[in-house]
Order: sequence, then structure tokens, then C-alpha cells
Amino acid sequence: MNHLQTVILILAIAFTVHLIVLGVERFGKKYISAKRSASLAKTITVAGLIKSVTMFSLYFGSLGFILSEFGVSLTAYLASASILGLAIGFGSQGLVQDLVAGLTLIFADLIDVGDTVEISGQSGIVKKIGMRFTVLENSLGSLVAIPNRTISNVISYPRGYIRCFADIMLSKDVEHKTKMEKVAELVLKDIEDQFPGIFRAPPEFMGCQKSPSGKEFLRIKFRIWPGRGSPLETVFKQEIIQNFKAIDPNYSDWMVSVNYEVA
Repeated sequence: MNHLQTVILILAIAFTVHLIVLGVERFGKKYISAKRSASLAKTITVAGLIKSVTMFSLYFGSLGFILSEFGVSLTAYLASASILGLAIGFGSQGLVQDLVAGLTLIFADLIDVGDTVEISGQSGIVKKIGMRFTVLENSLGSLVAIPNRTISNVISYPRGYIRCFADIMLSKDVEHKTKMEKVAELVLKDIEDQFPGIFRAPPEFMGCQKSPSGKEFLRIKFRIWPGRGSPLETVFKQEIIQNFKAIDPNYSDWMVSVNYEVA
């Protein structure tokens, strides 16, 4: 077999393996899209890394054998490639850190695709766990790509939201109490219209309830995005207080509280 035939054979083998790997990868992505499986998504991510390493090794080896057919020493080829690889490694430390952090996320099983999480100050639903970036979809529907090397802590929300309660004390006066209930419903509707992006589900008006001491209060349950409770603590609370003071001048600020339930 002459030099040309050897080169053609090596290239043909490399190209065939490349097509097979691409075909398997494309099939895997379509299967995941249909099944929406988080575990399969992680498998494909790892497979992608293996594919990249395999293809690099294949082409690197093919090039070495081709050069050897033309009299280039394999020892010299490997030595020069090692020096070049070392230089590239120093220049791409961030890339290496991303890869290591990505593998840690995948094999530690900290998060899955579809989880609601808070990562590096960003909260949202995990859409992709890649080797370089973890991608979240936030409450505004935007995709946020977080470099894996910047991930210092991960907060996961198993429910997919934070549960929040607003407890609103009512006046003992029957007429005042009836007015307050109606006003609270109106203020709640205004908050839904003003801040639709903070809610994972519509607020639940739970009506009038009694505390162990016999005091009556309104309870409203919210399911909100992580880190998006500020409008409830400020705008919603202040509007309730101002409207209730117009009904009962003796109404106090402390009579409205916004509390979070962790679990």
C-alpha cells in the first residue's frame, strides 16, 4: 500500500467514526426532547464530552500517522503537540475550570433539568446543564447562562416556588371588618396586575380566620419566584395599611405581616 492509499484509508476511517458519533448524538438529543428526561440530558452532556475527546484523539492520531508516512518523526510530533497543549492549557484556565465544575454538578447530582434553583444570585428553572454553562429560565422568560466556574452555591426549591402568607388583622367593628375584606380583595387584584412576573401561581384568598387568642385576620397565600417577594413586603403591605387606616384611623402598621414558609 503506497503513501496516498494509506492517507486515504486513515481519513476514511476517521470520517466514518465522526459520522457515527454525530448520528448517535443527534438521535440522543431527539430522544431527550421527546421524553424530557433530566437524567438522559445529563448523560448526553457527558457523552458530548466523551465525543469531543474521542474525535480530538482520532484526528490527532490520524494526523500523526499521515505525517509519519511522509517521514515526520512521531516523537517530534508528540513533543511539539505537548508543548502546544501546555501553552493552550495556560491560556484557557477558565475553560478548564468550567469543565471541572460542570462535571461536578453532573456527577454530584445537585440539580436536574426542570428544577427551580437559585445560583450565583440568579433564580429560575434549570433548562440545561452543560460542560461550560448552566442555563436558567428566569421569571421573565429570559435565558440566563451562568459560567460553571462562577457557581459558588446552589439553593434548590423542591416545590418549584416559595410559599408566602400575608396575615391581615381585622377590626372588631363588624361594618369595618366587611369593608376591609372587600378592600383587601381589590388590593390583591391590583398587585396581580402590577407584578404578574413574581407569581408562580395565582394568589389564594383564604378568607377570614381566627388566631388561638380569638383575633380575626385575613390570610392570603402566595406562591412566588425565589427572591421576588419585595413587592409583597412593600407595595402590597403599604397599600393594605393605607386603605385600612382610611376605614379605621386606629389601625396600626404591625397588624399586617408578610411571612415565608420554607418547607
